[in-house]
Amino acid sequence: MFGFDVVSGTVAREVISESRKELIGIVRDAYLAHEGGDSVNPNSYFLRFPEKPSARIIALPAYLGGGYDVAGIKWIASFPENVERNVPRASAVLLLNDYATGYPFACLEASQISAARTAASCVLGAAQLHGSSRAARIAVVGAGVIARNILDFFVADGWDIGQFALYDQVPGYADALVSYARETLGTGAERTDSLESAVKGADLVVLATTAGTPYITDPHLFEPGQVVLNISLRDIAPEIILGAHNVVDDVDHCLTANTSVHLAEQSCGHRDFVDGTLAQVIEGRVRPGDGKPRIFSPFGLGVLDLAVGSFVYRNAVESGRTTGIDGFFAETERWQK
Repeated sequence: MFGFDVVSGTVAREVISESRKELIGIVRDAYLAHEGGDSVNPNSYFLRFPEKPSARIIALPAYLGGGYDVAGIKWIASFPENVERNVPRASAVLLLNDYATGYPFACLEASQISAARTAASCVLGAAQLHGSSRAARIAVVGAGVIARNILDFFVADGWDIGQFALYDQVPGYADALVSYARETLGTGAERTDSLESAVKGADLVVLATTAGTPYITDPHLFEPGQVVLNISLRDIAPEIILGAHNVVDDVDHCLTANTSVHLAEQSCGHRDFVDGTLAQVIEGRVRPGDGKPRIFSPFGLGVLDLAVGSFVYRNAVESGRTTGIDGFFAETERWQK
């Protein structure tokens, strides 16, 4: 009852790499549980620093029912200047709490978990809004860790992909992802010299940058029926959002923190431009049309971290890959009976 385990990032990465297709299903089930009210997902809390305006640490507390009955919190830091030190931008931990007692029972390195749930959400959204697992061309804007994970999940999910068209402001980053796609994943890939050339003619567009404000302002960039996976949330000008079909993971969560859809709400004063949630698309209650671009904007829900983290934890326990911390709790009985 009072055990406490640590799951390293190395183990989390091993479990995830073994289970990507299964994790897409787990994320799907978590979305449906959340849509059905079998969760508690408070607003994320952003810790910011006056002298480091680009840096933040975010707390994502949540509870997930749906057969999980687990609570927890992800504490994830994003320090973009780490890249200049050749250190990954994001770092994170996930604490899991027992629903019966409230006691924490595991701490997991969570940058791998966070990237996996983001990528799984992206590929799930792509399948639901595109309507198939076949794409002649997928444009990917931004060539960092999240983009690499998204490519991994597309391939693991068995997509028939003609070619990835990759664009990054730093050509070397795009070149590295092209090499990874070709040599590790065995898929067609090319680097493009502009955002426009990447997006033109693509069945799907993945936005996976670190942009803090919109830079995509051309109202004609996205084509009717084109699926845009707005993973980085702040790339698209509000005018484009207002002219598209919009699907989110959670309306209240996504329309905060100056995301593109939040800016659109501020611009027009209402939320009528949001068609619904991805869970509603899965359930067949929302069907975006073909006359406008279809944009999926997932804010990233803590319940997804709990679902993926619980899966990783159980797998690590079953395979003997956790590190137990004996005596983590100093008192396990009330001192006064």
